[in-house]
Order: sequence, then C-alpha cells, then structure tokens
Amino acid sequence: MTTLEFDYVIVGGGSAGATLAGRLSEDPATTVCLLEAGGPDKSVLIHAPVGVVAMMPTKINNWAFQTVPQKGLNGRTGYQPRGKTLGGSSSINAMVYVRGDRWDYDHWAALGNEGWSYDEVLPLFRRSEHNEQFDDAFHGQGGPLNVTYPRHTSPLNQMFLDAAALNGVGLNADYNGVRQEGAFMYQVTHRNGERCSSAKAFLTPHLGRPNLHVVTHALSTRILLRGRRATGVEYLQGNAGKRVTARREVIVSSGAFGSPQLLLLSGIGPAAELQAMGIPVAQHLPGVGKNLQDHIDYVQAWRAPSDTQTFGVSLRGTAKMTAAIFEWRKQRSGMLTSNFAESGAFICSRREHSRPDLQLHFILAIVDDHGRKIHAGHGISCHVNVMRPYSRGQVSLRSREARDAPVIDPNFLADERDLQLLLRGGQLQQRIIESSPFDGARGDMIYPVRADDAAAMTEDIRNRADTQYHPAGTCKMGPASDPMAVLDARLRVRGIDGLRVADASVMPTLIGGNTNAPSIMVGEKAAQMVREDARHA
Repeated sequence: MTTLEFDYVIVGGGSAGATLAGRLSEDPATTVCLLEAGGPDKSVLIHAPVGVVAMMPTKINNWAFQTVPQKGLNGRTGYQPRGKTLGGSSSINAMVYVRGDRWDYDHWAALGNEGWSYDEVLPLFRRSEHNEQFDDAFHGQGGPLNVTYPRHTSPLNQMFLDAAALNGVGLNADYNGVRQEGAFMYQVTHRNGERCSSAKAFLTPHLGRPNLHVVTHALSTRILLRGRRATGVEYLQGNAGKRVTARREVIVSSGAFGSPQLLLLSGIGPAAELQAMGIPVAQHLPGVGKNLQDHIDYVQAWRAPSDTQTFGVSLRGTAKMTAAIFEWRKQRSGMLTSNFAESGAFICSRREHSRPDLQLHFILAIVDDHGRKIHAGHGISCHVNVMRPYSRGQVSLRSREARDAPVIDPNFLADERDLQLLLRGGQLQQRIIESSPFDGARGDMIYPVRADDAAAMTEDIRNRADTQYHPAGTCKMGPASDPMAVLDARLRVRGIDGLRVADASVMPTLIGGNTNAPSIMVGEKAAQMVREDARHA
C-alpha cells in the first residue's frame, strides 16, 4: 500500500475543511493533504446559484442521506442532503450568509469553551469575509469569502418585507450586525453572479501550491493510531486501499454525520457500541455521535399567477428560464443568479423574548418535500424553523463498512417545546403571507390549513416538517467536567494526541441560524489554533 506523508491530513473538503486546508497551506513550509470523498467542484450546477434546485433533491454532488423513521413526524423517514464535492454543503446549499446571534457564542463560552465568545470569534468572521455592502465593525473587507446580495431579486420580496412589517416584524438592514431580529434581504455567498463556496473562496484558487495536495473521490475508512496518537488516515479510491500519514496532526472535517462515523470506525466512541460492532476500542468517548441537533423546518406553499416573478413549471416559466440561461452565460446576471431564498426574517415567538427563536425563509417557488415533489404552475413558499431546538438525536454506525451510510436519528419533535414553537411559527408565517401585500400574487394553499386551527396545523407539521439542513453537535467541545464532551475547546479529541475535529459537529449547541458561515469560522479558528500549538510544540 502506497503511503504519502504530510504535516497535516484533513479529512473532508467542506465548509470547514476547505477553509482549514487553504489557511494552513498559506505557510509554504507546511505540507497539507486534503481528502475529499466527492469529486472536484467543476459542475455548472454548483457555479450557477439556481443549480441548487437540481442538486438538493438528487444525488448530484450530494450524499442524500435518509434518517430512521421519526416518531415525532408520524413515523416518516426524513431526508438529509449533504454536499459530496469540494466545498461540501457550501457547494449545494442556498448560499445564505448567517452567523447567528451574539448570545449563541457567549453561551458556548459560558459552557466552558474558552476562546469561543462572540467578541473572540467576530474577528474570524471578519477575516474570512469580503462584504460588498457593509464595511463596519461587524464585517470584513478583503477576505476570500465574498458576501453580497443576489443579482436577481423578485418584487415579491418587497411584498414579504411589507407583510412582515404589518405583522410587527420591522426591517433590519443587517441581521449579522448589531441585532438579529427583523425582516431583511438575505446576504449570500456569491461572487460576480456565481456561488462562492468555501472551496471557491479558500481552496481552488490555490490548488497550484506545491505544499497542498488534494485527493478527490477519496473515502476515508479509518484513522491510523499508534498507541494513543493519530498518525494518518486510510482511504479508498475506487476499490484501491491507500493511506496517508501525518507528521503533526490529523484533522477530521467530515461534518455532523461523517466525523462521528469516522471516529467510530476508528475505535473512538462509546465502548459498548464499538464492541457490539466488533470494533476494538481505542478510546472510550461516550459523546461521539450523541447530541445531534438540527433545525426542524415547516414549509407552507401557495399557488401564484404564472406572470409573477417566481420559478415554476409552465410554458412561460420554461421560456423565461431558457432566456435566463443565455443571460447568465453571457453576463452572469438574471434569474440564474437567484438563490430562491432571497428574503427572510428572524422573529420572536413571544413579544417578551429577548432574542429571536424562529427563522423564516421566503421562497420564490413551490417547495414540497425538499423539491422532490413537483407541482405544475407557479407559486411561493415560506419556511419556518425552530432556531435552538430542545430535541436531541444521535448518529451511529450501520456497519463496519465506511461505504455504508451512518444511522441518522435527529429525534425531531421529541421535546414538546419544539412542536409548540414550530406551531407558533407556522401560524405567524401564514399570517404574514396571507396579509394584504400579497393580494393578487397569492393563490390557494397547496396544503390548506387555517392559522387558527392549532390541531390541524399540528397534524400538518407532523405530516410534512423535516430538516432545514443544519445538523450539528455530534462531536461537541466542552470542559473536562462534561463526560459527553468529545473535544476540548481547542478541538482536540480527548485521549488521542494529534487528532482534532473541525466542522459543525463541534458545536455544543446549535446556533440560531444557517450553519455554513459558522462552519467556515470553525475552520478559521481551527487553523489559528493549529498554528499556535505548532509554535509551542
């Protein structure tokens, strides 16, 4: 078996992993190997923002995982799309740039994670960012991650903002600034009318660096250990087994599902579960795969006249999209630059709350079952999700084979408080969309339910709610006093030298908002800590 050696081996080229590889390889004296299970990020479906509609419901650049049947969702099996290409989920997501609330990071620090308060992570967000609209204490200039507004914006977004205001949700020009609450146009990770994924920002511009070695179609199967030290990674390319060794560290950045799976396959996790699988126990860590949190999401959709500026299945819509293809190819403008979720809001379920606990995404199309169920004609949708869910799930092994998808159990709505919050959110978003600004642009509901019929809406939630695509927490960081903490605050795996995890799985609690920007921040933070620890070694 051929073995190559580097200073650092990173498993996973997603939001955090691509960031980490790009940052560490800035030092020409440091050698970095990045292993990515998917392929290069060359597809036009990645680069054209509207391509998300083709990738999200399919296996194109997508792991397309399934959950176990969810008791809280009337026994339904949920869907969990995850990016399988350079850039990971930042290459297939809706590109909205959301950091979360100041409270989220101060809460992490209060849990015993030194260095993770809002004031300490804000410089990392700013370091990554080049914001085309905001240049202030909250936003960065000159960073590799371009943040701006979509070049295409439908007039229906103004209807949403006006309707939100009629329902007590005022305009907030910058939800990543002083305060989060309010309605707004989403900031997105675009550059010149194209998607700006973590790979396009931090990695692919630097593939010519002689100290950066990127291996695609490389499925990592096991972390190599010598005693209690990580020394490398075994992986598969096709059916060929290969390995790469790390002089300094192995860093796992395979996401909230992939990272715990690889640790478990390597004998790091709950001893009883490993023994039941016939995997020798290298380090008993009961928290590996536990603490899974995800934003439970409820979508309501309405039909709309075909002449409104929405996306849909119609002769007129097909003609518009055909013209838009040529416009995008020539000018990188027009409808193909839309991310569909152009506007939204952070709202408080109760007036007395001090911070938002519900998030809305207003969508310029009918969305049903993650886009897997197509409706003829045009329409609009609105998503609402519970920002800080109380329910906790887990990720475990299906088998000892890395090719087999992990067992994913989000345990959605196991805590009654999540259901009550989502019900409240569904009622609020329905009142917004059914307000007067949408008169003439809003037709019948796809799944009719009255906002004041709590029982009917509760049943509709259980029948149709699912993920908002933000799984986190399965390798959480925490103090030594927390027996379920997998990592310390420097993202080092407890009991194993030379091994870290850096991605959304490290979050002790899910942040209030989309997780791509925070995952990129985790990559920035990990690179900073790796460099510091190397200097002091």
